[in-house]
Amino acid sequence: MIKEVGIRKYISQKKSETVDWVAEERPLTIVLNDVEIVTLLCSPSHLDELAVGYVLGEGLMHKGEELEVNLDEKRGIASISTAAANLVNLQAWGKRYVTSGCGKGTSFFQLNDVRQHDSVSILMKVKVEEIFSAMNILQRKSQVFLKTGGVHSAALQIPGSFIFREDVGRHNAVDKLFGYYVLNKLDSREKILYLSGRISSEIIGKARRMGVPVIVSRSAPTSLAIQLAEEVGITLVGFTRGNKANVYTHYTRIE
Repeated sequence: MIKEVGIRKYISQKKSETVDWVAEERPLTIVLNDVEIVTLLCSPSHLDELAVGYVLGEGLMHKGEELEVNLDEKRGIASISTAAANLVNLQAWGKRYVTSGCGKGTSFFQLNDVRQHDSVSILMKVKVEEIFSAMNILQRKSQVFLKTGGVHSAALQIPGSFIFREDVGRHNAVDKLFGYYVLNKLDSREKILYLSGRISSEIIGKARRMGVPVIVSRSAPTSLAIQLAEEVGITLVGFTRGNKANVYTHYTRIE
């Protein structure tokens, strides 16, 4: 996930030739039932998880459906096959191209689609001290970020597990977590999603489809993310740094 490059470095007016570490970025094309749906720019790790998580997170198929993933890392293609009968007509979508920057170039995300799902009504309690501790763990695990400063971090906490992923795209890091969850057939109602980056409405949509009741980030949520989280029953916690945090929605889950 990292690559050494030669650079010319300046400190004040003094220059020197040295090396630096940068985050790798590569394209991954996702094919669903023989239909090419998207090319993502991503970190070259856990690509099968990314493909599955993206398809699920964008609502192109549902959690629990049987699927098969074939990954061709050399060509950068992940092919997913499923016999699900309720897939959208993918031919109508055409190919999408999604950048790894702060805003996605194109997405299947639809606000009304997320709102039509049942609310996340899971009753769980989380101590705020546990949130502070988990965020510290997230930061300590972010070794690629510490070395390059060029990736986003995310973690999915369920009872007994703390699953961590990094990627040049913050949406990709979340998709990898959900892909891992599905491919390993995990099943837990008590899920907490931890993020290093901004919480956008797309993240709320992905979390809603995976039944995540609590999202915690070191950074800020957007106004639409707060509105959507309130509507669909997700507890949203932002600016979690040190021993401080802001809870924006559904306060009762945090103690």
